[in-house]
Amino acid sequence: MSDVSIQRDVSVGTPSQQQIESKKAQRRRIDLVGFGFVLPFLLIYVVFLVWPVILGFRMSFFNWTIGGKGISNFLGLANYQELIGDPAFWSSLWTTIVFTVISTPVLVIIALFLALLVNRAIPAQSLFRTIFFAPFILPVSVVTLIWGWLYQPGFGLINGTLTSLGLKEVPWLTDTHVAMIAVVILTTWWTVGFNFVLYLAGMQQIPQELLEAANIDGAGSWSRIRWITIPLLNRSTVLIIILQVIASLQLFTQTYLLTGGGPNFATRSIIQYIYENGFTSFRMGLASAMSYVFFILVLLVSLGQFALLNRQRRDA
Repeated sequence: MSDVSIQRDVSVGTPSQQQIESKKAQRRRIDLVGFGFVLPFLLIYVVFLVWPVILGFRMSFFNWTIGGKGISNFLGLANYQELIGDPAFWSSLWTTIVFTVISTPVLVIIALFLALLVNRAIPAQSLFRTIFFAPFILPVSVVTLIWGWLYQPGFGLINGTLTSLGLKEVPWLTDTHVAMIAVVILTTWWTVGFNFVLYLAGMQQIPQELLEAANIDGAGSWSRIRWITIPLLNRSTVLIIILQVIASLQLFTQTYLLTGGGPNFATRSIIQYIYENGFTSFRMGLASAMSYVFFILVLLVSLGQFALLNRQRRDA
């Protein structure tokens, strides 16, 4: 083969500088178009999320009130020092942690049980799916109104049923040792449907060939669940636990509407205490400091859980 033909082949196979520049220009145009689509959302995100976060952090160093007074009254770390020495802050934080520790296993286990039940070939399967998920779409005000009536002494459905069976009434909303259990029951009924749907979606991804092979080998229903279904739902379980812990740490609305944080502050969450300082005592600077301390705690918990999830993926 001559040198001329070799040079011709190389020139045909290698893109020219003009083609390279044309592709770069086309890529830049695509990037600009993509940025144009993202820009409106980015502006809204900065104005309504990033800027309030920065402003709130700035407020935590001032004697800021809800009326805007104290903007120039710089306190430094005084708000953070005050919350560290505030026993009510730590008590409310402990209440939130207790609720999270109690509610998370309950919401995970019940959701798994319901998903296992509905995933089987049972009559009216779609109806059960709807029934289990339906409470999740209800507003929290409706949920607390329903359960507030159910918990009422005397005429409430739960206590009325107990007295009709010859049992004593339970002071659901007035006993400091029972009120948190009442909140957990309400929250479970209200939000378990979300975890249920996640588990059900995970079960749909399990290859049926594995279950059929185990059935042929003589494995019973419990053995298939114990050795196939639950291990293959490992990632779904970790994801559900992460989401549930974060959601439980945000406890506020149901306790605020159901018990007002009582009795004797037994159900007052940290978010409710922050709300009271900001919008009842009008101490926005102190409330902002509390918010950022709580944010850091939630962030550390979330990072720890995601690290656990990544480690599990590497080991898989």
